[in-house]
Amino acid sequence: MATYKKRGGKIKSQERAPEQDSVTAEVFTTLDTTAGRAEAWVARNQKYILLLIGSVAIAVLGYLAYVNFVIKPLNEESTNAIAQAQAYFKEGLEDPTVQDSLYNLALNGDGVAPGFIQIADKYGSTSISELATYNAGMIFLQQGEFDKAIDYLDTFTTDDPILGALALGGIGDAFTELNQLSDALEYYSRAASFAENKLTTPRFLLKGSQVALAIGENKKAALMLSTLNNDYEDAPEASKAKVLLAQAQN
Repeated sequence: MATYKKRGGKIKSQERAPEQDSVTAEVFTTLDTTAGRAEAWVARNQKYILLLIGSVAIAVLGYLAYVNFVIKPLNEESTNAIAQAQAYFKEGLEDPTVQDSLYNLALNGDGVAPGFIQIADKYGSTSISELATYNAGMIFLQQGEFDKAIDYLDTFTTDDPILGALALGGIGDAFTELNQLSDALEYYSRAASFAENKLTTPRFLLKGSQVALAIGENKKAALMLSTLNNDYEDAPEASKAKVLLAQAQN
């Protein structure tokens, strides 16, 4: 049987070049110097660093306390407060025969539960306040108080694609009733493009095009009607688009 001999001898260590030792020493010297400067800077500014850390900690704790002890209770309180006004509003929508009286209760309260106007003023930092503002604006619009409707709907803010578009469209409706058609066209255009969807976009494209035609803005009307006809052909409003588009183009 063949055997293999192990090669003896120790592995020789590689000799380090003098130049490499010099570079290494220089690097460590630089690091030591930099670290020393950093430590000195920290020592000189320790008071300010501690103040900064303390300020950040206080700000974080303050924010958490604000959320837990102010915002959350306020949201719960405002949610309970708006319940009765919402009920009056819903009943008014469902029963036109008593709509005016129910809308007044929804707006102004019933002596026990507050109405939308009070809720909007009292809970200004909550989403419930925004909802109360929107509802008040829509009630004023239906009651023919168009200036008040514009005031409330114009201050309403939301990220909701439907409510945001309806609020802008409601302002457009109010300006239309006031015969301020240029303003109406502006808000209908904003409503149509607020958040494109199959529910509100066709509705306000049609309204906007009708106003545009009424004030001689035929190019704007044609653009809105073409968008309605091409992008929302299944919407109920699209059935009127072709006729109006012919008028706009002529």
